[in-house]
Amino acid sequence: MAKTELRFRQIHMDFHTSEAIAGIGSKFNAEEFASTLERARVNSVTCFARCHHGWIYFDTKAFPERRHPHLTCNLLKEQIEACHKRGIRVPIYITVQWDHLTAEQHPEWLCVTEQGALQGTPPYQAGFYRKLCLNTPYVDFLKAHVKEVVQTLPTDGIFFDIMQPNDCSCRYCRDDMKAKGLNPANAKERKAFGLEVIANFERDMSKFVWSMNKDCTIFYNAGHIGPRHRDEKDAYSHFELESLPSGGWGYMHFPMAVSFARTLGLDCMGMTGKFHTSWGDFHSFKNLPALQFECFRMLAYGAKCSVGDQLAPDGKICPHVYDLIGKVYMEVERKEPWCVKAKPVVDIGLFTTEEFTGERVPPQTMAAARMLQESGHQFDIIDTRSKLSDYKVVIMPDVIPADKKLAKKIKDYLDAGGAMILSYKSGLNEDGKKFAVKKLGVKLKGDTPYSPDFIVPRGEIGKGLPQTEHVMYMKGLEVKAKKRADVLADVAVPYFNRTHEHFCSHRHTPSAGKVGYPGIVRSGNVIYFAHPIFTQYGKNAPRWCKQLVLNALDMLLPNAVLRLDAPTTTLATVNEQGIKRRWIVHLLHYIPERRCQDIDVIEDVIPIHNVGCSLRVDREVKSVVCVPQEKALEFTMKDGRVAFTVPKVEGHQMVCVTFA
Repeated sequence: MAKTELRFRQIHMDFHTSEAIAGIGSKFNAEEFASTLERARVNSVTCFARCHHGWIYFDTKAFPERRHPHLTCNLLKEQIEACHKRGIRVPIYITVQWDHLTAEQHPEWLCVTEQGALQGTPPYQAGFYRKLCLNTPYVDFLKAHVKEVVQTLPTDGIFFDIMQPNDCSCRYCRDDMKAKGLNPANAKERKAFGLEVIANFERDMSKFVWSMNKDCTIFYNAGHIGPRHRDEKDAYSHFELESLPSGGWGYMHFPMAVSFARTLGLDCMGMTGKFHTSWGDFHSFKNLPALQFECFRMLAYGAKCSVGDQLAPDGKICPHVYDLIGKVYMEVERKEPWCVKAKPVVDIGLFTTEEFTGERVPPQTMAAARMLQESGHQFDIIDTRSKLSDYKVVIMPDVIPADKKLAKKIKDYLDAGGAMILSYKSGLNEDGKKFAVKKLGVKLKGDTPYSPDFIVPRGEIGKGLPQTEHVMYMKGLEVKAKKRADVLADVAVPYFNRTHEHFCSHRHTPSAGKVGYPGIVRSGNVIYFAHPIFTQYGKNAPRWCKQLVLNALDMLLPNAVLRLDAPTTTLATVNEQGIKRRWIVHLLHYIPERRCQDIDVIEDVIPIHNVGCSLRVDREVKSVVCVPQEKALEFTMKDGRVAFTVPKVEGHQMVCVTFA
């Protein structure tokens, strides 16, 4: 595997260019291209060998028929040579599962649905989104193409794009499944076979590339990094996390994806775009504050930066785009010394439901991550194979089942002094009939007889809330508290459920003032919520739902690594630079707004002042300094915590805490 250190300031230079356009590269000037990147402080740029249209952008001898018919220069080779003269790295882009030319020439290589149709773009719709199957002879062409790239061009790295496991019923997949004793008519077995196909392809291709160039970085892009990549990471040199605020990702995708990806041990790079919307949005410009936020947030999560652009068909680079990117990358360059080899300092492991639902941005985990982010808590996203002992508290939101293996893992974690928050159906066994996690302190009776019902917090769990009924809109579970468990909050029931036979007012029936069943139960270091409290927060964000969870966290984690006195719109992370003996606190204050129907935008930077921070530390603190401004802050030490106040956060502020 390549050991090359990723650069902090990368461009992903798309070049998906139709054969219906003439003069491809006719205005390309290698000197202008590379010098424009250099002035914008770019030190790595991914350039194209072959695009989604299927065309090749260098003088190929192996596949001259695939060279773009209107290409006027040896584009990729000239890009690499000009950039290398300036010390700019040039990974090479190769499309994999989308290739319009190949799809037209070899329909027998395309993925097939269980109904027998071709997957992807219908024949009379615009787009190259038909999926090629990686269990067909198409792979032979790919390897020959990759071989020519690696052996004839200076190859710093390869970015293989569109790498999704597929539920495929093509004849190759059906035949191979039968040969393995699998049933191709079974959807579950097809899905498992699809995962095997893509993992085998990646390992084989990486071995092939590294046999020719051991220093070549390799990444396979699926638009997301999640639990499936745990078993494939040996084929990767690093992860690049494609995550635009539009195009199906949204602003919550990146923090969730990187908080999982970084636990797998590989270097991470975030990827956004200069586009106002998403890829292929020619002649558009992202608002400067939005691009600042997206890049600085990458640094805050310990990742390098990549910004997507698309070169015009004539090959002329747009100086105005790089005026925009340069303003951000100049700031990134100043901040880099406090970001090199930074590792997160976290308290909490948050289970992702992606492992069970397959959703790229699972709503339960997203809602929990929002709660934690809005309160300054430091967390990783984890799956059932993560090491629980790395965390002081583990959260299982709403729908995480526990088989025997996971139940034992949880038992061992709790026996060793760990703490957990579980909600709704999390912790139930695989058939959902009883709790597999014995230390929950509750027994399952079934679904609640009423919905909505009303939680009545009291004491510590109700801190900051009026101790009266709070509506819980979504149906929960009825549980019985075990003998040694404490009921922290009861559930009051309505007079009746709302039906055509009896209803009250506009929305739901009010509380009858009678206790029906437990709502929140504590047993030792475990707190259980009977309602789908995270799903509910993700749906319409009742503040009391967040407050109840944060109160539970305070009970289980009274000495959090970071305490923050700032608006809930503040994003805060804590990273450690071990060799430098210092921690870096990142404070970001940018507010995405839904100013239009389609996407969230950021247009204004709203400063915040006098942000109070307190860190749990186990060493003497030597200094607290705002960086890169090098402005020292006064600080106090008490009870193992260092406290300081940041006078102003205008967008992004880093604070360096150096230990003696």
